[in-house]
This record gives sequence, C-alpha cells and structure tokens, in this order.
Amino acid sequence: MTEESPALPKPPWLRRPALNPEVRSRMVALLSGLSLHTVCQEADCPNIGECFRSGTATFLILGRVCTRNCRFCAVEHGTPSAVDPEEPQRVSDAALRLGLRHVVITSVTRDDLPDGGASQFADSVEAIRRQSRATVELLVPDMAGDHGALLTVVESAPEVLGHNVEVVPRLYPQFRSGADYGRSLALLARVKRLAPGMRTKSSLMVGVGETEEEVCATLRDLRAAECDLLTIGQYLRPSLHHAPVAEYVAPGVFDRYAALARELGFGGVLSGPFVRSSYCAASLLQGLPGSDSR
Repeated sequence: MTEESPALPKPPWLRRPALNPEVRSRMVALLSGLSLHTVCQEADCPNIGECFRSGTATFLILGRVCTRNCRFCAVEHGTPSAVDPEEPQRVSDAALRLGLRHVVITSVTRDDLPDGGASQFADSVEAIRRQSRATVELLVPDMAGDHGALLTVVESAPEVLGHNVEVVPRLYPQFRSGADYGRSLALLARVKRLAPGMRTKSSLMVGVGETEEEVCATLRDLRAAECDLLTIGQYLRPSLHHAPVAEYVAPGVFDRYAALARELGFGGVLSGPFVRSSYCAASLLQGLPGSDSR
C-alpha cells in the first residue's frame, strides 16, 4: 500500500479501487509459478489493479534487487543474485500464457554486471520472437553509459526502446542514485543514430519540487534527442523512508504538458496523475502512424 505524508493529504483525483483478491491471486500464482517478478508488484504501482484485471503486467528481469538506491523508488536495493539464464524463456512463456500482443520488459539496475544486463534483455526479446508475434518494448537502465551494451539491446530489435529521465535535471542529485541527466539523454539520442526507425520512449515524474518551466525545458531536451514517446505522471511516495511528495499536480497541468509535448513533436503522449512509463503501452504504440500491434 502506498503511504503518503499526513501533512499532504491526497486529493480526490488520486483515489483508486482496491485490487480484487481473486484477480491478484490468479496473477501472482502464474508469475510465482514461473519465478518471475513484475514492476507492478516490486515498485508498488498504483495501476496494479487495472493492469492485473486486464491480464497484463510489466516484467522485471535480472532479479528484484537493484544496485542503486533512488529516493523515489520502492524496488529493493542491495546485492543482487546471480543472473538466471532461464529467465528470458520464462518471460516468454508468461507472455504467451497471458496472450500478450505487446510485451513490456524492464529491469533493476545491475551495475555489478559487465554489460549492465544488456544480454538478458536481448535474450528475452529473442525468446519472445521464437514463440509469438507480439511486439516488444524494453525499458532499460543507463548501463553506465556503455556503448557496447546499448548496441546489444538495439540489435535485438524491440519495437520500442525506453529509458526514463525520471525527474528534471536540477533534482537529479536529490532523487537519483548513480544517474546522470546528460548520459540519459545521450542514450536516447544514440539509439536513434544506431537504429533511426526504432521508437524511443521516456518518462517524467512530477510533484517532486520541479517548476513548470523546468518540465517544459526537459520535454524540449527529450525532443532534441529525438525521443518519440512520452509519459508524465504524479510521484507517489512509496513509504515514509522515501522522498516526500512536494505537490499533487492538478489534472489540468498534466493536460498542458501533454499539449506542449504534442506541439514539440512527440508521436505519442500520455500525461496524467496515474500515468507510469509502461501504462497503456500498447495503446500508445498503436497511436503512432505505421505502428503494428499484431
């Protein structure tokens, strides 16, 4: 359950229905039976009820323990376990059982691995391609800026390759562990140089102390890096040990951000209080000219 500071009560637009216990147990049984993790569970996503009810989830590969400790993130940090070479096939099996037409895969950050986990992403794409015609979206960490690691992921040819900037650049020192804003923008731009036709995607949280001017500047930076798809959502504090919410951003502000993003040329935009980086990912891809949801 997401906890919020008593000093900043949630507004009415931030209420979500509870997840049906039967729905949860069915999804958990399938996922645990395949020894798989999801960002829905590990990151305490507020949309878990909606996604589990529709029979979808965002797979979290490379274990459930992150080597970084960002102040906004609910995922456990510490010393990760060894990479499981059978995990990509199990992800594919789960996607097949769920009947997914668009498979979204992300990971914890693995600074302990020479390639940052790039080969596990590539193997996951390959496993899915062997079993289905589903489109694939990867949401990758920065892989410490390693060009070879990024090339490995790009060459696996996902339909969408995402990397989140998360917050405006001024707030990186407060919120992001081991990350660099310039490195994240460079990753997105490099994908376009390596594979001009590949769609790139990024996500931004608001309500963490940014100004509207800073958000607008960040959107311009992302478009300068030729980022195609954008999601913007409200930061929700996972626990009292995480950074507090600075502001609950009104829905009308999200609408203004979406309008600006479309003016700047983003091909697909989702902006709203409950939007997360993989929220309605298939719909966002389908909204682009020439996209193929298969």
